[in-house]
Amino acid sequence: MSADKSTSWSYAEDLPAEDEVLLHARERSFELGVTPVGPGVGAVLTVLAAASKAQTAVEIGTGAGVSGVCILRGLGPHAVLTTIDVDVEHLKAAREAFQEAGSPANRTRTISGRARDVLPRLTDGAYDLVFIDADKPNYPGYVDQAIRLLKSGGLLIVNDALDKDRVANPAAVERFYREARASAALRTEHIVRAYDLDSDGEF
Repeated sequence: MSADKSTSWSYAEDLPAEDEVLLHARERSFELGVTPVGPGVGAVLTVLAAASKAQTAVEIGTGAGVSGVCILRGLGPHAVLTTIDVDVEHLKAAREAFQEAGSPANRTRTISGRARDVLPRLTDGAYDLVFIDADKPNYPGYVDQAIRLLKSGGLLIVNDALDKDRVANPAAVERFYREARASAALRTEHIVRAYDLDSDGEF
Protein backbone atom coordinates (compact mmCIF):
# COMPACT_ATOMS: atom_id res chain seq x y z
CA MET A 1 0.00 0.00 0.00
CA SER A 2 1.43 3.39 -0.97
CA ALA A 3 2.24 5.99 1.67
CA ASP A 4 -0.52 8.32 0.43
CA LYS A 5 -3.08 5.54 0.39
CA SER A 6 -1.99 4.36 3.82
CA THR A 7 -2.32 7.88 5.21
CA SER A 8 -5.78 8.27 3.70
CA TRP A 9 -6.84 4.91 5.10
CA SER A 10 -5.60 5.79 8.58
CA TYR A 11 -7.42 9.12 8.45
CA ALA A 12 -10.70 7.47 7.39
CA GLU A 13 -10.37 4.77 10.03
CA ASP A 14 -9.68 7.20 12.88
CA LEU A 15 -12.28 9.80 11.92
CA PRO A 16 -15.45 8.32 13.47
CA ALA A 17 -15.80 8.81 17.23
CA GLU A 18 -16.98 5.72 19.08
CA ASP A 19 -19.07 5.53 22.25
CA GLU A 20 -18.41 3.51 25.40
CA VAL A 21 -20.27 0.47 24.09
CA LEU A 22 -17.94 0.04 21.12
CA LEU A 23 -14.86 0.94 23.15
CA HIS A 24 -15.72 -1.75 25.70
CA ALA A 25 -16.31 -4.24 22.89
CA ARG A 26 -12.90 -3.36 21.47
CA GLU A 27 -11.29 -3.95 24.88
CA ARG A 28 -12.84 -7.41 25.01
CA SER A 29 -11.63 -8.06 21.47
CA PHE A 30 -8.04 -7.31 22.40
CA GLU A 31 -8.33 -9.42 25.57
CA LEU A 32 -9.52 -12.35 23.44
CA GLY A 33 -6.89 -11.80 20.76
CA VAL A 34 -9.50 -10.85 18.17
CA THR A 35 -8.92 -8.14 15.56
CA PRO A 36 -12.17 -6.17 15.21
CA VAL A 37 -13.18 -3.97 12.29
CA GLY A 38 -11.84 -0.42 12.62
CA PRO A 39 -14.01 2.58 13.47
CA GLY A 40 -14.24 3.61 9.82
CA VAL A 41 -15.38 0.18 8.68
CA GLY A 42 -17.81 0.02 11.60
CA ALA A 43 -19.36 3.32 10.57
CA VAL A 44 -19.71 2.11 6.98
CA LEU A 45 -21.41 -1.09 8.20
CA THR A 46 -23.99 0.99 10.07
CA VAL A 47 -24.68 3.11 6.98
CA LEU A 48 -24.93 0.09 4.66
CA ALA A 49 -27.23 -1.77 7.04
CA ALA A 50 -29.49 1.29 7.26
CA ALA A 51 -29.45 1.89 3.50
CA SER A 52 -30.28 -1.75 2.78
CA LYS A 53 -33.37 -1.62 5.04
CA ALA A 54 -32.54 -5.21 5.90
CA GLN A 55 -34.84 -7.15 8.19
CA THR A 56 -32.66 -10.25 8.36
CA ALA A 57 -28.86 -10.28 8.43
CA VAL A 58 -26.10 -12.86 8.82
CA GLU A 59 -22.62 -12.19 10.16
CA ILE A 60 -19.90 -14.78 9.52
CA GLY A 61 -17.27 -14.20 12.21
CA THR A 62 -18.70 -12.63 15.37
CA GLY A 63 -15.50 -11.67 17.14
CA ALA A 64 -16.35 -9.80 20.33
CA GLY A 65 -19.33 -8.01 18.84
CA VAL A 66 -17.87 -4.78 17.44
CA SER A 67 -19.14 -5.31 13.90
CA GLY A 68 -22.38 -6.82 15.17
CA VAL A 69 -23.18 -3.72 17.22
CA CYS A 70 -22.45 -1.54 14.19
CA ILE A 71 -24.74 -3.61 11.98
CA LEU A 72 -27.52 -3.67 14.58
CA ARG A 73 -27.40 0.10 14.87
CA GLY A 74 -28.17 0.39 11.18
CA LEU A 75 -30.91 -2.22 11.12
CA GLY A 76 -34.55 -1.44 11.81
CA PRO A 77 -36.08 -1.97 15.27
CA HIS A 78 -37.55 -5.36 14.34
CA ALA A 79 -34.65 -6.68 12.27
CA VAL A 80 -32.73 -9.76 13.43
CA LEU A 81 -28.98 -10.42 13.22
CA THR A 82 -27.75 -14.02 13.07
CA THR A 83 -24.06 -14.18 13.94
CA ILE A 84 -21.79 -17.23 13.74
CA ASP A 85 -18.49 -17.95 15.46
CA VAL A 86 -16.61 -21.11 16.36
CA ASP A 87 -15.43 -19.72 19.73
CA VAL A 88 -17.99 -19.66 22.55
CA GLU A 89 -15.99 -17.02 24.42
CA HIS A 90 -16.28 -14.71 21.43
CA LEU A 91 -20.04 -15.21 21.39
CA LYS A 92 -20.26 -14.55 25.13
CA ALA A 93 -18.36 -11.27 24.69
CA ALA A 94 -20.57 -10.33 21.73
CA ARG A 95 -23.74 -10.94 23.75
CA GLU A 96 -22.38 -8.59 26.42
CA ALA A 97 -21.77 -5.95 23.75
CA PHE A 98 -25.27 -6.38 22.30
CA GLN A 99 -26.79 -6.06 25.77
CA GLU A 100 -24.76 -2.92 26.54
CA ALA A 101 -25.91 -1.48 23.21
CA GLY A 102 -29.51 -1.89 24.37
CA SER A 103 -30.37 -4.48 21.75
CA PRO A 104 -33.20 -6.80 22.87
CA ALA A 105 -32.27 -10.48 23.06
CA ASN A 106 -34.82 -11.36 20.36
CA ARG A 107 -32.95 -9.21 17.83
CA THR A 108 -29.86 -11.40 17.84
CA ARG A 109 -29.24 -15.08 17.28
CA THR A 110 -25.75 -16.27 18.19
CA ILE A 111 -24.70 -19.64 16.78
CA SER A 112 -21.62 -21.53 17.94
CA GLY A 113 -19.90 -23.64 15.30
CA ARG A 114 -17.78 -23.62 12.19
CA ALA A 115 -19.39 -21.40 9.58
CA ARG A 116 -18.85 -24.01 6.87
CA ASP A 117 -21.01 -26.40 8.94
CA VAL A 118 -23.62 -23.87 10.10
CA LEU A 119 -24.29 -21.95 6.87
CA PRO A 120 -25.69 -24.93 4.89
CA ARG A 121 -28.37 -25.28 7.58
CA LEU A 122 -29.66 -21.72 7.09
CA THR A 123 -32.63 -21.13 4.81
CA ASP A 124 -32.16 -20.31 1.13
CA GLY A 125 -33.08 -16.78 0.08
CA ALA A 126 -34.08 -15.73 3.60
CA TYR A 127 -31.63 -12.91 4.32
CA ASP A 128 -31.29 -9.29 3.21
CA LEU A 129 -27.65 -8.78 4.23
CA VAL A 130 -24.61 -11.01 4.75
CA PHE A 131 -21.35 -9.76 6.24
CA ILE A 132 -18.22 -11.92 5.97
CA ASP A 133 -15.29 -11.28 8.32
CA ALA A 134 -13.72 -14.63 9.11
CA ASP A 135 -10.83 -16.91 8.08
CA LYS A 136 -9.76 -15.81 4.61
CA PRO A 137 -8.88 -19.24 3.17
CA ASN A 138 -12.57 -20.13 3.46
CA TYR A 139 -13.91 -16.89 1.93
CA PRO A 140 -14.82 -18.49 -1.44
CA GLY A 141 -17.01 -21.08 0.28
CA TYR A 142 -18.59 -18.42 2.48
CA VAL A 143 -19.38 -16.27 -0.56
CA ASP A 144 -21.02 -19.24 -2.29
CA GLN A 145 -23.18 -19.82 0.79
CA ALA A 146 -23.94 -16.10 1.16
CA ILE A 147 -25.23 -15.91 -2.40
CA ARG A 148 -27.51 -18.84 -1.66
CA LEU A 149 -28.80 -17.22 1.52
CA LEU A 150 -29.47 -13.76 0.08
CA LYS A 151 -32.84 -12.61 -1.16
CA SER A 152 -33.05 -10.98 -4.57
CA GLY A 153 -31.61 -7.49 -4.14
CA GLY A 154 -29.73 -8.54 -1.00
CA LEU A 155 -26.43 -7.00 0.06
CA LEU A 156 -23.16 -8.93 0.43
CA ILE A 157 -20.34 -7.24 2.36
CA VAL A 158 -16.88 -8.87 2.39
CA ASN A 159 -14.45 -7.31 4.85
CA ASP A 160 -10.90 -6.76 3.56
CA ALA A 161 -11.74 -8.51 0.29
CA LEU A 162 -8.50 -7.26 -1.29
CA ASP A 163 -6.33 -8.52 1.60
CA LYS A 164 -4.98 -5.09 2.59
CA ASP A 165 -4.57 -4.06 -1.06
CA ARG A 166 -2.19 -6.88 -1.91
CA VAL A 167 -4.58 -8.65 -4.27
CA ALA A 168 -5.06 -5.48 -6.33
CA ASN A 169 -1.32 -5.05 -6.88
CA PRO A 170 -0.58 -6.51 -10.36
CA ALA A 171 3.10 -6.98 -9.57
CA ALA A 172 2.26 -9.14 -6.58
CA VAL A 173 -0.66 -11.16 -7.94
CA GLU A 174 1.32 -14.20 -9.06
CA ARG A 175 3.35 -14.30 -5.85
CA PHE A 176 0.26 -13.98 -3.67
CA TYR A 177 -1.58 -16.59 -5.70
CA ARG A 178 0.76 -19.04 -4.03
CA GLU A 179 -0.32 -17.82 -0.61
CA ALA A 180 -3.59 -19.17 0.71
CA ARG A 181 -5.00 -15.86 1.97
CA ALA A 182 -4.52 -13.89 -1.23
CA SER A 183 -5.48 -16.82 -3.42
CA ALA A 184 -8.73 -17.15 -1.50
CA ALA A 185 -9.38 -13.44 -1.83
CA LEU A 186 -8.87 -13.62 -5.59
CA ARG A 187 -11.19 -16.61 -5.85
CA THR A 188 -13.75 -14.69 -3.80
CA GLU A 189 -13.58 -11.79 -6.24
CA HIS A 190 -14.03 -14.15 -9.20
CA ILE A 191 -17.05 -15.80 -7.58
CA VAL A 192 -18.71 -12.46 -6.92
CA ARG A 193 -18.03 -11.27 -10.47
CA ALA A 194 -19.54 -14.47 -11.82
CA TYR A 195 -22.87 -13.59 -10.26
CA ASP A 196 -23.11 -10.36 -12.31
CA LEU A 197 -23.34 -7.80 -9.53
CA ASP A 198 -24.90 -4.55 -10.68
CA SER A 199 -23.45 -1.10 -10.07
CA ASP A 200 -25.11 -0.88 -6.64
CA GLY A 201 -23.46 -4.06 -5.47
CA GLU A 202 -26.79 -5.88 -5.24
CA PHE A 203 -27.80 -9.25 -6.63
